[in-house]
Amino acid sequence: MTENYFISRPYVKTIDNGSFTWSSPSNIALVKYWGKKEHQIPENPSVSFTLDHCKTTTTLSFSKKETSSEFSFEVYLDDEKKDDFKPKIETFFKRIERYVPFLKVYHFKIETANTFPHSSGIASSASGMSALALCLMSVERVLLGDISEAMFNQKASFLARLGSGSACRSIEGDLIVWGTHQEIEGSSDLYGVKYPYEVHQKFKNYQDTILLVDKGEKQVSSTVGHNLMHNHPFAHRRFEQAHEHMSQLISIFKNGDVDAFIKIVESEALTLHAMMMTSMPYFILMKPNTLEIINKIWAYRNATNSKVCFTLDAGANVHVLYPENEKETVLDFIKNELVGYCQNGHYISDQIGFGAQLINA
Repeated sequence: MTENYFISRPYVKTIDNGSFTWSSPSNIALVKYWGKKEHQIPENPSVSFTLDHCKTTTTLSFSKKETSSEFSFEVYLDDEKKDDFKPKIETFFKRIERYVPFLKVYHFKIETANTFPHSSGIASSASGMSALALCLMSVERVLLGDISEAMFNQKASFLARLGSGSACRSIEGDLIVWGTHQEIEGSSDLYGVKYPYEVHQKFKNYQDTILLVDKGEKQVSSTVGHNLMHNHPFAHRRFEQAHEHMSQLISIFKNGDVDAFIKIVESEALTLHAMMMTSMPYFILMKPNTLEIINKIWAYRNATNSKVCFTLDAGANVHVLYPENEKETVLDFIKNELVGYCQNGHYISDQIGFGAQLINA
C-alpha cells in the first residue's frame, strides 16, 4: 500500500456548514519511536498503550467560503485564542490537502481542550492531532456519502500521523502498533494498527499513573529531538534494538511474562533518554526528581516483589505502569512516597483505554 491509497474518490454530496466534536486519548509508547524519515515515516516500529482519561476534546466548526484560494482557520485552547498554534496546523493542512481536498473550501474554527497540562510530556500533540484528524474525517464522510468504519479509522490514523507521528496510535486501542515489523501482520509505516495477536489477561486493564514532575514547556521539542537522530552515532543500533524488542513482546504479551515486560519497557524508556543525551547537540529532559522517582520504584519493587514499573516519554514526567490487581497498593505507595517529587503534588491516575469517541455531530 502507498500514500495514493488515501486519495479521496470524488465527493458526491455537499455541505455548507456544520461541526463535529471528537474526544481522542493520548498514548504511552512501550517500545519508543525516536527518529523519522521524510513524510513522518518512523525509523523503527513502536507499540503503545492507549490511555483513557488523558485526552483532548476538539470541536471543528466549518462554514463554506466564497473563494477557496488559501487555508482559513482559527484555533482556541481552553477558550483562549492561540495564534501561536497556527503554523503547526497550517503545516498539517499542507501535508494532508492532497488527501482531504476540501480544506480550502471552508473556514474552520478549531476549539480544543486537554484533560492534562499542555506541552508537559503527556503527548498532547498525539491526542490533539488525532482528534482534529477525526473531525476532518467526519466532514469527509458526509461529502463521500459512505465510508466503512475500518477505512475511516485507517485514514484518520494516516492523517493524524502527518500532524504528529505518535498521533496515529491514538485512534483506537488498547494496544496499537505503528511501523512496519516483519513479524507483525498488517503493520505499516503509514498508520497505526491494533495489535493483532493474543494478549494475556495480565496485560488487560493495565494502570498508568502519570507523575507530573514538570508541567512546563520542554526546552527541546520532540520534532528537534527526532531530527537529531540523523547522523546520531548510535542510531542504527537503536533502530535494531527496537525491532528486537517488538519481536520479544509478541511472546511476552501471549504468555503474560510481566517480569520480561518490565525489563523491555524500562530499557526502552532509558534508551530513549540516552539517545537525547548522546545526540549533538545533546540535551537532558529528565529532572532530578525524575531520577528520584525511578530509584524509589526500583527499591519498592525489590522490597515487595511488586510488578510496578516506569516508562518515560520525551519529558520529565514518569508514567508508573502496573497491573490492575495492584492498583490499591501501588496508589498507596505513590501517595506515600512519590507525590512529594511531583510539581505541586500533582499526578493523574489513568488506565488503558480503547480509542477515540465521537461526542457530537
